[in-house]
Amino acid sequence: MKAVQYREIGKGPEVVDIDEPHAGPGQVRLKVTAAGLCHSDWFVMDLPEDQYTYGLPLTLGHEGAGVVDELGEGVEGVEMGAAYAIYGPWGCGRCHACAQGAENYCPYAAEMGITPPGLGSPGAMAEYVIVDDPRHLAPLGDLDPVETVSLTDAGLTPYHAIVAAKEKLYPGATAVVIGVGGLGHVGVQILRAITQATVIAVDLGEDKLALAREVGAHHTVTSDEHAAERIKELTNGLGATAVFDFVGVQPTIDLARAVAGMDSFIHIVGIGGGILPAGFFSTPMGAAVRAPYWGTRSELIEVLDLARSGAVGVHVERYGFDGAVEAYGKLHKGEVRGRAVVVP
Repeated sequence: MKAVQYREIGKGPEVVDIDEPHAGPGQVRLKVTAAGLCHSDWFVMDLPEDQYTYGLPLTLGHEGAGVVDELGEGVEGVEMGAAYAIYGPWGCGRCHACAQGAENYCPYAAEMGITPPGLGSPGAMAEYVIVDDPRHLAPLGDLDPVETVSLTDAGLTPYHAIVAAKEKLYPGATAVVIGVGGLGHVGVQILRAITQATVIAVDLGEDKLALAREVGAHHTVTSDEHAAERIKELTNGLGATAVFDFVGVQPTIDLARAVAGMDSFIHIVGIGGGILPAGFFSTPMGAAVRAPYWGTRSELIEVLDLARSGAVGVHVERYGFDGAVEAYGKLHKGEVRGRAVVVP
């Protein structure tokens, strides 16, 4: 079968032919209908050899959807031929966090060698993918897998970050979204769908700001030396009650700190490597800083329900396997508007 793999440190993705996998005991095989690209893939592929821990070759794709075509021994409750989305942050399934569906915060996964698809385990950017347990499947029903697959990360991750800040998103509050890329443009929609906060979107490019306005941002601000001043003006000098940084590089983190108001939440979602010093005389009084990771199983179901209602959607660029390397190149250069999806 065809697959998109990372095979050599520093070389980037390749389209290759590999053997088809088969479902073992307790596992489910999906015939892949869509697989999403993510900046996290490039974070992994850009790591130097002494920091790379994901194994080679690595089949990419931690955003996946497909139809069940093979069941391993003992699997129940999954329908052959039915469409599912894959919940990616796999945990041990037995600890306190996993019992709540919060496998994204499982404290034992790493030591047990449990890794997400595409981030250690073989991912969905292939003709077939193995899912380790049926609990990691969310029914898609009549949702279009290509239009929906990115919600397993680009929807779930901002949803988790926003829900965790819900107490700061009351009517009259202001939420700042920094970075209107794959996650940020969905984050704007989620804020509009589940809160009554005023949404200010910030990005470098006018095309991204135009997308932010298309999906519901009340205000857009160019990320330049005047951005903090402009946001303060829009918040009557008070600053934002919640800031969501979907980039995470040092300049955006510095901006997040500059525009956060007193008793606010600052959620650093992007993995750009920046650092935010927190404490007296560094962050505003009462401000809480958090680095949320992915989301829970129940939150994925909620995100898919938002998609069914029409409240949330993903701007998608489609590629076949032969265009996957080109798509990753565009993603690396910041030229993808919304999310790129590989369709087998």
